[in-house]
Amino acid sequence: MSAVGDWIVVQEEKLKTTEIETEFSLNAQDRCDSCGAQAYIVAKLPTGSLYFCAHHGRKVQEQLQPIALSWHDESHLLNV
Repeated sequence: MSAVGDWIVVQEEKLKTTEIETEFSLNAQDRCDSCGAQAYIVAKLPTGSLYFCAHHGRKVQEQLQPIALSWHDESHLLNV
């Protein structure tokens, strides 16, 4: 298989894994990596996960969401 073909297979496997990994919920022990407040957003990146409060998540969403493998947002729970 060519290098491009190998790359496509790896990307497809990442997508399958990402779909499975996004089925979770954050809890009160998950903290924002920027300020330490309760995390409501987690960005899964190729190098690991970043946790954010709603404020900091919105602040970096435009830069991180395009490169994130997944973007899990539970900030709607703040209005419940």
